[in-house]
Amino acid sequence: MSTATSHTHRPVIGISVGDLNSIGMEIIIKTFADNRMLEICTPVIFASNKTINFYRKLMNENNFNYQSIKDFTRLNPKQVSVFNCWEEEVQITPGVLNETGGKYAARSLAVAIECLKDRQIEGLVTAPIHKKNIQSKDFNFTGHTPYLQQSFQSKDVLMFMTAENMRVGLLTEHVPVAEIAKYVTKENILSKLNIMKDSLVKDFGIDNPRIAVLGLNPHAGDEGLIGDEEIKHITPAIKQAKQNGILAFGPYSADAFFAREMHASFDGVLAMYHDQGLIPFKSLAHGEGVNYTAGLPIVRTSPDHGTAFDIAGKNTADEASFRQAVFTCIDVIGQRKQYEENTRNPLKKTELVSEKGAV
Repeated sequence: MSTATSHTHRPVIGISVGDLNSIGMEIIIKTFADNRMLEICTPVIFASNKTINFYRKLMNENNFNYQSIKDFTRLNPKQVSVFNCWEEEVQITPGVLNETGGKYAARSLAVAIECLKDRQIEGLVTAPIHKKNIQSKDFNFTGHTPYLQQSFQSKDVLMFMTAENMRVGLLTEHVPVAEIAKYVTKENILSKLNIMKDSLVKDFGIDNPRIAVLGLNPHAGDEGLIGDEEIKHITPAIKQAKQNGILAFGPYSADAFFAREMHASFDGVLAMYHDQGLIPFKSLAHGEGVNYTAGLPIVRTSPDHGTAFDIAGKNTADEASFRQAVFTCIDVIGQRKQYEENTRNPLKKTELVSEKGAV
């Protein structure tokens, strides 16, 4: 497990709290009750004091301490900060799906994004939202990923599930199964492959990443016998990607690919749809998987699980994936800075080395 201890700079990491009635606040408090987290980052939780205190009391968590801030002038790197996004009294009912949970999840996220745009925080870790009850005129999206894409005006983004032993990106995300095939186009596959390669190089420090592409149909279509998307769209996209300098391979039959542990031979895998990628990922990532949004100008991660209303308020939620999401956020911030440093005006750096040598 990476703990980002190599970073001398402690990045300011924003935390959006997700649905107020979910396990979000519980896994946040459990993560930052460990004071060692303050050695690697300065966390800012976008919520309210009353919300934090409700869950701290419910959990009987005495090791979690924080300071309350309304602007970033009072930020203390030695403390967890709570940025107050609302002052009103909010009725919290753990485990209950209602309008209140979604309304304040959206408020927390919107304020965090504004602070990202203003460069007051350096990365964002998002606790789970419920995709239906967060819907409003301000949030008309199928999840965090398309919302962030619009917020930062990115042409395309990639839902990229990462763990120590595998990385799986999705061609389509929250799309009904009946509609998946129409998104399987050469253009869409090339776009996702470009984002994945770029992210593996800049965000994960892999120089010449090898990427596997899965087929859409059983047995990757069996040469057109079971669907022709592989012949018409996926294989041409892989060929074009190779011509563009991307080490892409496939298409592979998804069941055999993971059953034979072929993912271990690749730096990234592009799956065609949600369950094709997430079922093997969640089965093999050992509870410490992270959802990373590649293709954004900022760094955003989240745990690889949902709101878990069935156990909300019971103090039984496992914070391992959320904690790993914080570690990954910190690591990617550091990796991006390293990449910028390594690629900044190489000619000038060479001249500088020559001058020093001449002296």
